[in-house]
Amino acid sequence: MNNHLLEFAKKRFKVGSDGLSEREERVVQHFVKRLHISRDTTQEYQKKLSFGQRLADKVAAFGGSWTFIIIFAVVLLSWIGLNSLILTRLSASFDPYPYILLNLFLSMLAAIQAPVILMSQNRQGIKDRLDAAHDYEVNLKAELEILSLHEKIDELREMKWTELITMQQEQIRLLTQLLKQRNSPSTDDES
Repeated sequence: MNNHLLEFAKKRFKVGSDGLSEREERVVQHFVKRLHISRDTTQEYQKKLSFGQRLADKVAAFGGSWTFIIIFAVVLLSWIGLNSLILTRLSASFDPYPYILLNLFLSMLAAIQAPVILMSQNRQGIKDRLDAAHDYEVNLKAELEILSLHEKIDELREMKWTELITMQQEQIRLLTQLLKQRNSPSTDDES
């Protein structure tokens, strides 16, 4: 870090550059350079995903939607209805009443869908941590901006007080001079 950053870090964080974490150092650098570039952590994260990860996210999103639930309910009811209708009419069906084949398909679907959903949730957790880290950086940067504004306002107030005191001293000097002038002619008149 350059000297300005070192001074800024010492002033704000009361530590040297070695005492700052990597994230805090990055924020200080952004603040000092006045870079107002906002990052989109979602886009950054999406760019890093592989095809399989994106596919897993889409499968998990579809598996947790009303579309999936409705399609799944229609398929189940059709399976049960078709088997029951064939069983009552022909006394034979491709999957009789306890619906063992249907249970097998449901078990296979659950066995495939559960790990895919877990993978997607793990990635969502990672993304949430990235978002939290970015939020921390943004909040820290905002806090530093506010502190900087407070300093500027304090400096302006100090300058105004200094100007006011200077003006008052000048007024007192002028009033004193006027009083001396007023008192001086009157003493000349008496003599």
